[in-house]
Amino acid sequence: ARDVLAAAKTWVAEELGLELRAAIVPVSDVRASGFDMRVARFKASEEVSYAMFSGGGASWAEAEMKAGRYQIEAAPPGTRPDLTGLSCRWNPIVSHHGAIVSIIAVPGERGIGPEYQALIGDIVALAEGEERGGHPVPEKGPEPHLSVRGITAESRAVAPRGRRFLSWSFVAAQSLALFLCFRLGINFGPFDVKRYARDLASNSDFRKFDDALKMTIDVSLGRLGRIEERLKQGAAAGICRYGLHRQDSALMTCIVPTPMSRDHMHFIDGAAGGYAVAARNLKAALSGEDLLRTGDISPAVKP
Repeated sequence: ARDVLAAAKTWVAEELGLELRAAIVPVSDVRASGFDMRVARFKASEEVSYAMFSGGGASWAEAEMKAGRYQIEAAPPGTRPDLTGLSCRWNPIVSHHGAIVSIIAVPGERGIGPEYQALIGDIVALAEGEERGGHPVPEKGPEPHLSVRGITAESRAVAPRGRRFLSWSFVAAQSLALFLCFRLGINFGPFDVKRYARDLASNSDFRKFDDALKMTIDVSLGRLGRIEERLKQGAAAGICRYGLHRQDSALMTCIVPTPMSRDHMHFIDGAAGGYAVAARNLKAALSGEDLLRTGDISPAVKP
């Protein structure tokens, strides 16, 4: 795991010009700091399950990483991680009900107790009232996407400089075949287009729990209003703190080692900032509350 994360840091720096933070934090240290790392598996479909985390340990570990502790150093220059199966070959998924909303709801000062659990249950129930529970991915799958930019990006992930012509050609051929299969409804050998599209929707992680409820859902504006009102009530009572970001479409990133297998996994986020902007809005609200408690701003200008 350490070698893979180190390679990922180097690849991200060399290919994308970004600094990737990575750390490995012992669970013993998490528990010694008063937190826990409880794990459950959420079965999204018959083929795929996702891990859910509670106990505050994941959040504490992330904060430690951002503070510069438990850091993993980058691998030597030119080292590449194995990104086989990583792809994004679909158009942005446009809202069918009114808005694509990314929501993060973390426990308030009362912590994770019956009141917070009840609030999460209410938010999930409100989303469930929408068609297909607010799932942003159409039941028959999203529209396939074919672009030179996307093919180039994927080829950069699977091959180093100097060997990209062959990888570009292979990815382009795969993308074109997939595009035509979906557009024309043609099966390719054992590849069943309709079954793959259904699995694609079922295997998506549009809602999860990682020390906080995180959802990217497609809901009507009226239902969004009810969800936000419930979150506001929870925040006013100190039960939760939340960040929310509304946009017109969602994006899907995929891990598909082979399209012939049904255990491919798909990660959903908003197309215009998604969880990143929701997290920023959450931090802004938390910062405002900290300032209010210390008397640095007046209640009249509290965010």
